[in-house]
Amino acid sequence: MANDGQVRVPWVVRVEGLRHVHGGRAVVDGLRLDVRPGEFVALIGGGGRSALLRVLAGVDRDVEGTVLVPRRRALVSGAARPTAWERVRRAVLPGRAGARPAASIRALAPALADEPDLLLLDDPFGALDAPARAKARRLLDEWWQRRECAVLLVTDDVEEAVLLADRVLVMDAGAVAHERRIGLGRPRDPADPRFAVLRAGLVDRLPHPAGGRSVRTAALGET
Repeated sequence: MANDGQVRVPWVVRVEGLRHVHGGRAVVDGLRLDVRPGEFVALIGGGGRSALLRVLAGVDRDVEGTVLVPRRRALVSGAARPTAWERVRRAVLPGRAGARPAASIRALAPALADEPDLLLLDDPFGALDAPARAKARRLLDEWWQRRECAVLLVTDDVEEAVLLADRVLVMDAGAVAHERRIGLGRPRDPADPRFAVLRAGLVDRLPHPAGGRSVRTAALGET
């Protein structure tokens, strides 16, 4: 169900008691989530994260519970990595030093060009090498600060979550198991001792792997 834009509410996403079954198994079970307008939220940890994004995008509709989202929303899944984000990366190479990052994103990345009220990102940087990933993160952060749409980012990289998000949610067994607010200014520096403390605390909260994709927890400074 989408907001009609007639009534101002303190959230752009509201999920209550969400249950989604796939392949006979509940991949999202009893999930509750509110996202404020302009808030950047990262999802790390266990299963159900990509399924949640697909539900919010309207791709999967066979669900139980309440799901309220804006009409203008966009999903960027892994399939889009080699196109949108690689074009954004090329746009900020030295040969295009005069281009403004926000303008480059609007021109080259379809999901961002639509200026959604909710941007759903499913591990969008995972296929990029380290330098390209750093550029793409920086572009996204700069674009988001100008546009201030709500963002839900699924990532397996805890450092990436702390770099980008206002709030990080750790999922386990299809529900939110832990929440951590990131009270750091932008741009963020992984060498900041406060950054290291936040990152270590989130790593400690990660569920033990039981199949599925692994979580990237490389040491600070590792490429």
